[in-house]
Amino acid sequence: MRIDIISIFPEYFAPLDVSLIGKARERGILDISLHQLRDWTHDVHRTVDDSPYGGGPGMVMKPEPWGEAIDAVTAAGAGEPRLVVPTPSGRPFTQELAMEYAAEPWLAFACGRYEGIDARVIDEYRGRMRVDEVGIGDYVLAGGEVAVLVMVEAVGRLLPGVLGNELSATDDSFAPGTMRNLLEGPVYTKPPEWRGRRVPEILLSGHHGKIARWRRDEALRRTLSNRPELAAGLDDESLDKRDREVLSERGADA
Repeated sequence: MRIDIISIFPEYFAPLDVSLIGKARERGILDISLHQLRDWTHDVHRTVDDSPYGGGPGMVMKPEPWGEAIDAVTAAGAGEPRLVVPTPSGRPFTQELAMEYAAEPWLAFACGRYEGIDARVIDEYRGRMRVDEVGIGDYVLAGGEVAVLVMVEAVGRLLPGVLGNELSATDDSFAPGTMRNLLEGPVYTKPPEWRGRRVPEILLSGHHGKIARWRRDEALRRTLSNRPELAAGLDDESLDKRDREVLSERGADA
């Protein structure tokens, strides 16, 4: 997969050289290029922002450098990328969307700052390629760089060859299937006892059916406790008798 990232702070992306994503880049699974937006400015101050029309606080990123940057980056490849613009006013970034992005051959990210990018840039490129405005949560960051780091890691780990055990991704919270609306339950490893706390005996039993049931029970309990809105959205047809018993323990309407 090819990924291009345009930002006024390309140094922000040093974490992409480490861990799973760094190894994926070394192996050629991920081809990530960073681009300095200011390289497409033409004044001595390398200006990328100006005051907003209509008044108001803050500054808005100018369309000219963004247009030149996106044109140059997209001209350097075959076809057109899917352009992703991080913004708190965008659609939510979810595991489902991460999987959709993982199927794309080429993603480009435009990292806005200040009050955002002039809206004409989004309108311009929607006429040429698929453009997504995406947010990673109901809060505001100083810029899009952190959101892009989140998205690249979420997408990159889904690519074949990135995870040591590719089945790990199928067991994630929010992964497709009957468990897609459930958070992953607690996990344990050796030693069997630590500071007087023992691993649940069921996990040491070797009984795979009972272990699977325990894990689902714990996933239901955690989802109900931490994300009740997800539990409320569970498909009734996917719930069995035991599921309903677990949900009823916490007073859920199952």
